[in-house]
Amino acid sequence: MTLSAFDPRRSPLALTVTLMVLAGLLVFSRIDRFLALDPSAVDYEMARLVFLNAALPRIATALMVGAALSLSGAILQQALRNPLASPTTLGIAAGAQLALAATMLYAPALLSLGRDGIALVGSAVAAGLVFLIGARRGLTPFSLVLSGMVISLWCGALSAILILMNDRYLVGLYVWGAGSLSQQSWAVPLALAPKLAILSALAFLVIRPLGLLDLGEEGAAGRGLSIRYARFAAVAIAVTLAAVATAAVGVIGFIGLVAPLLARISGARRPLSLFVWSSLIGAALLTLTDAALVAMLGDLSDSLPTGAVTAVFGSPLLLILLPRLKTRFRASAAPTTSQRSTPGWTPVLAIVLATLIIVIALFVGRGLDGGFELSLGQALYDVMPYRAPRIFAAIGAGAMLAVAGVILQRLTGNEMASPEVLGISAGATMGMALSLLVVATPVLALQLGFAGLGAGCVLLGILAMGRRSGFAAERVLLTGVAISAMADALSGALSAMGDPRGMALMRWMSGSTYAVDVQTAVMSLVAMLVLVALATLARRWLQILPLGPAPAQALGLALPKIRLALYALAALLTAAATLTVGPMSFIGLMAPHLAREAGLRHAGAQTLGAALIGAALMALADWCGRMLAFPYQIPAGLVSAMIGAPMLALLMNRRRG
Repeated sequence: MTLSAFDPRRSPLALTVTLMVLAGLLVFSRIDRFLALDPSAVDYEMARLVFLNAALPRIATALMVGAALSLSGAILQQALRNPLASPTTLGIAAGAQLALAATMLYAPALLSLGRDGIALVGSAVAAGLVFLIGARRGLTPFSLVLSGMVISLWCGALSAILILMNDRYLVGLYVWGAGSLSQQSWAVPLALAPKLAILSALAFLVIRPLGLLDLGEEGAAGRGLSIRYARFAAVAIAVTLAAVATAAVGVIGFIGLVAPLLARISGARRPLSLFVWSSLIGAALLTLTDAALVAMLGDLSDSLPTGAVTAVFGSPLLLILLPRLKTRFRASAAPTTSQRSTPGWTPVLAIVLATLIIVIALFVGRGLDGGFELSLGQALYDVMPYRAPRIFAAIGAGAMLAVAGVILQRLTGNEMASPEVLGISAGATMGMALSLLVVATPVLALQLGFAGLGAGCVLLGILAMGRRSGFAAERVLLTGVAISAMADALSGALSAMGDPRGMALMRWMSGSTYAVDVQTAVMSLVAMLVLVALATLARRWLQILPLGPAPAQALGLALPKIRLALYALAALLTAAATLTVGPMSFIGLMAPHLAREAGLRHAGAQTLGAALIGAALMALADWCGRMLAFPYQIPAGLVSAMIGAPMLALLMNRRRG
């Protein structure tokens, strides 16, 4: 056996052993400290009870949950043919969190039945809706991923609204939402063990069907595989695994994404090896993270949930191993060309609706008595300085994020690609968080300066890492995912620890137009006009790139240079929008899909249609955010998800293709 077999970058066995050894050293140091205690000491009995009923169950829970979430992620990535798929893709965690938030606020008596059961019901309802929507299109990977994102965004936005409006009553949900492994008895691990054992056994029954998917759908069907039922069975098992683990300990989503990727990068290719090594790597990585957290914070570790800091270990490891990634999954995005032509009335209707929304947002508001009123004359003159800047800033930001989403989805061939996946929004968030940490009361200009610096640093890092691979789509996206996870870890840690700066950061991350002034609105509109115009000039590239690298090169495209130009353009669009209204997780992801579902399939038409949809949705969301909870306001980014997700679900339910 060669020495390369023991290189963690080249062998899943070596990577697993390395992580296990590191975790074991930390765990055994804790055991050694307990064994070193004097049995005759006054506090020995208390230390023994804590060790037996808190420390050991916590280690067992970390091993089981890490393995379960990683196995779930491996199944989903294989079944959906998408390297960005994870247990959070299908709305499992978002459904559980919404169920808990609603129960705590409106039916607290149900908590006596058990928090885990409520979370499991929420996950089950969310998963059922995903399957119901996806079934209309034959449970294809695209339909499942898209319906999963719709449900996840809608549930996540609603739960975020509940948390923002009732933060004093939902403080405990922060810790659960960030994933806490803290235990007070063996009840959780003993309850998890038989469930996970049964589900893991079922998972290995779908290995052969999932292996046949490597032949392509036609090849698998030619060998007698019922693709629809095989995919349904595999996804159902993965969803149940993730739901059981999430209900027990909360949301630890990053493990389910990164562990299968690490296994695949290290050399696991076939489904059996991928499932086994993903489970082992996930168990080792989560145990290592939790053991390191306990070693560093001691008794204070319960105040910082493990799920909030998992990315601190997983993201750097993914970035180190990423240069070895070999593209395996074919592009799974929806077709960009279609036999169905765009109805001639669609663009006209879109323009009319967008204009109507903007007019309503400008002229209709609530008066001092809370009633709706039409502002005209002097009243309009009085309120326009307050309404117009935020509405036009929302329009500019919505259009820019939508166009960035079109560019990324066409460039990467991945329906889950979006501005926030690229990592630019995460960089801005890290900059904003840094400003809150280093300055007691940073002014808006300083916050935006830090956010711009963070976004710029992330952009330079992504471009530097992507240069070696010719800006291959999968590597660029996963680099952005790793960086985004680290930003989420920071904000999640602040929120879970009860730091008031965490709530301020969460409000900014929700996509708010609160602080927009005239200068910001003008800059947003100018940036939109310039950058969207550049995107339309690149429509030929965007039309050809989804055909694949070989056809694109045959048609004369210089792929590395074109990819660099398009990634840079998407990054500029994202940065300009983020600095205006903060990072938003909906518009850039869903507006391209809404345009496609409306029949806009050509690159140029989809780009302009998505820009119009994004602008209209953001204007409508800003208006609704001001009206719904008057005199309080709901961030436009959350409202846009509440409005747009059902719209996309209805379009998916009505149209096949």
